[in-house]
Amino acid sequence: MVVAVMPGGFPLVLGYVATRTLLARWRAARAQSQLSGREPSLKDVVASLQFRELVREARAAL
Repeated sequence: MVVAVMPGGFPLVLGYVATRTLLARWRAARAQSQLSGREPSLKDVVASLQFRELVREARAAL
């Protein structure tokens, strides 16, 4: 909550949430790739992100 009050806090929180969500999706993609035998790319992971996941992560982080 302190981050949201200080100037420039919103972009900081948004970056934190986006990074946290991206890392979670990256881990899931790597686990899935072990089953299929194909290494995931960053493009695949970013393409699979959805706005509602970012909102869900933001709610969980705060």
